[in-house]
Amino acid sequence: MLSSSADLAVKVSRAVKAGQLRSIGPKLYTSNLKDDDETVIRRNLWRVVGLLSPGSVVSYRTALEGKPSANNTVYLVGGSDYRRDLPGLHLRVEKGPGPQEGDLPFIGGLYMASRPRALLEALKPSRKRAGTQRGLTPTEIEAIVEGLFDAGGERKLNEIRDRAAALVPALDAQAENQTLSRLIGVLLGSRQGPLTQASAIARLAGTPYDSARLELFQKLFAHLQATPSASRVASHTSSDYWVNTSFFDAYFSNFIEGTEFEVDEAREIVFENKIPADRPLDAHDVLGTWHVVGNRATMSQSIMKDVDETAFIERLRTVHHTILEGRTDKRPGQFKQLPNRAGDTRFVEPDKVRGTLHQGFQLARGLAEPFHRATALMFIISEVHPFDDGNGRVARALMNAELITGGEARILIPSVFREEYLSGLRNLTRQYEPKVLVQVMDYAQRFTSSIDWSNYDRARAMLENANAFEKPAPDMKLQIPAVKPDLRR
Repeated sequence: MLSSSADLAVKVSRAVKAGQLRSIGPKLYTSNLKDDDETVIRRNLWRVVGLLSPGSVVSYRTALEGKPSANNTVYLVGGSDYRRDLPGLHLRVEKGPGPQEGDLPFIGGLYMASRPRALLEALKPSRKRAGTQRGLTPTEIEAIVEGLFDAGGERKLNEIRDRAAALVPALDAQAENQTLSRLIGVLLGSRQGPLTQASAIARLAGTPYDSARLELFQKLFAHLQATPSASRVASHTSSDYWVNTSFFDAYFSNFIEGTEFEVDEAREIVFENKIPADRPLDAHDVLGTWHVVGNRATMSQSIMKDVDETAFIERLRTVHHTILEGRTDKRPGQFKQLPNRAGDTRFVEPDKVRGTLHQGFQLARGLAEPFHRATALMFIISEVHPFDDGNGRVARALMNAELITGGEARILIPSVFREEYLSGLRNLTRQYEPKVLVQVMDYAQRFTSSIDWSNYDRARAMLENANAFEKPAPDMKLQIPAVKPDLRR
């Protein structure tokens, strides 16, 4: 890709005649003789812009969004007004000051405007042409600034405000700076004024939430709402059924988190209170989980239908305290004070835990089917990760409470099914795809409902034959027994 000049004119002309170059615009040539002009320009976007407007500053909405507008327009500030339309690219250069402090060198001799400069210039009045404009609406600006607040807190907004104020003389942006400063003051709570972003309003109300997580929750809600539920009934009134399902619920829920015991060891811990001398804390994890999932009163209250938001929060904390009461270092019953993560996933920030849980609660309680509410509740708690540890066990315990109160079979995640379960969670978290998670949870409930829980030895034998106790492996799958058919309404 090159731009012709007087020095190159003769060479370029010869190369074009020889079929080595072709023109894709005035004084703009490429050696790509195969692809159409728009494809070539798209692949070499910033090089093309740099060749046509060297030394210009990428600014306005382009700098804030990091890409051309919806109609493929790139907005810049340069030494003179300049317009150029190419296949798949509209170039708009407004006359203005060159690089300022904070602007960064960019591709092809261009500069990228600093965030404060781009915000000020995007606030300047602009006319809408051909479906787009160089500036952004006040609502769009508010969303960007609120996002900066999310990422960097009060320090970040104060830095933006100070740097913007310093740019006012060079950019002639007194009015725009007043608008930006007023918006930042409102977000920080130091000034009065209207806001349009729900997340910003919630922050000022003292319940900030993670708007990206809310989008995930809405995605799952929509999928569940459109997906029929099998409604697998269960006999929770039988004493043996209750004890056996509760025991394996506690056993598998801990095994999946790495608290591994042989089944007989776990039975001694739960039913004989036999605590291994070398693993007392692990044993208390199993026992604490059993005290939740085996408690009829705890598991017979719908967290979505029978409580309000305040009670929902307290229920979470109570269940967590019971499960983790043996680990005082994990602050049982207390929400996290420091961020936590798993692999590449960073969970909801501590100051947004309550607000995000509130948003999820309001959304999930609108689901009519117990399976749908249970799946949504499990994902919300897992995704927020409100505690230092034990989040998965809390999520699965309250998921099953929702199923039990709806008269449905629990969902157990056997050891061999761990990777499928985690894969379903990751698909929704990272790819915004809820289908896999819902299919995984449906299969797990179908499996659970296929086991004869009325007799311990028979249930254990069926679990063994289904590979339930095996470690995850590519060639080892959870098999649904054919002996006992699904029970459906």
